[in-house]
Amino acid sequence: MNDFFFGALGTLIPLGLLVLLFISGVRIVNEYESGVVFRLGRFVGLKRAGFRWIIPFVERIVIIDMRTVARDVPPQDVITKDNVSVKVNAVVYFRVIHADKAVLQVEDYLYATSQLAQTTLRAILGQVELDQLLSERERINREIQKVLDAHTDPWGIKVSNVEVKHIDLPVEMQRAIARQAEAERERRAKIIAAEGEHQAAEKLSLAAEVLNRNPITLQLRYLQTLVEITGGGNQTIIPIPLELMRALGMQPK
Repeated sequence: MNDFFFGALGTLIPLGLLVLLFISGVRIVNEYESGVVFRLGRFVGLKRAGFRWIIPFVERIVIIDMRTVARDVPPQDVITKDNVSVKVNAVVYFRVIHADKAVLQVEDYLYATSQLAQTTLRAILGQVELDQLLSERERINREIQKVLDAHTDPWGIKVSNVEVKHIDLPVEMQRAIARQAEAERERRAKIIAAEGEHQAAEKLSLAAEVLNRNPITLQLRYLQTLVEITGGGNQTIIPIPLELMRALGMQPK
């Protein structure tokens, strides 16, 4: 009996060790992940989504998330090309497209991309003037994205978009911009009023030429004006014939 017990125990222990060894090598890779496998420190390949097994104590797997990542760029103090100090923050959207490069070519791709985004943001915005920063934000976003994408490509990372979220201006600059906008509105109002006066003068000139060519129209206009004057209340109007006005020299011929 004891021999049977010890014999069974001797069989179960190695079997249990084999089961534990097998379980310790089991890895589950999600659909949005990719596994980078190292064997004795050397890169040997990638593991896609599903049930995966690696050799325990011999192989190691690093799981990389392949989804798009959004990272805030902390507020950066930037001096624009026209020497205006502003504080700017942004958001960067990127994803890993080559998991092996993200592990082999850079120590921490998330930290490295974040630091690169900060330095690139300061460098690009330092080359533009404040008016361009406020009015050409889409172009600046594309330029930052292009530079970031070129620098992170060796790391297996694709930068899909960069958005400048907020531009914090000094109070003095905000007041100056408000005064500039007010002056611009006044300039436009004066131009519109001048254009209106010019158009009215042209129309009056054309009307005078028509009335001068046709005396009957002048008389009709004279009678219409009398009707408009008397329509406002109790007023007495003494009409003077146009022939009498011409005879007295009050009406041009």
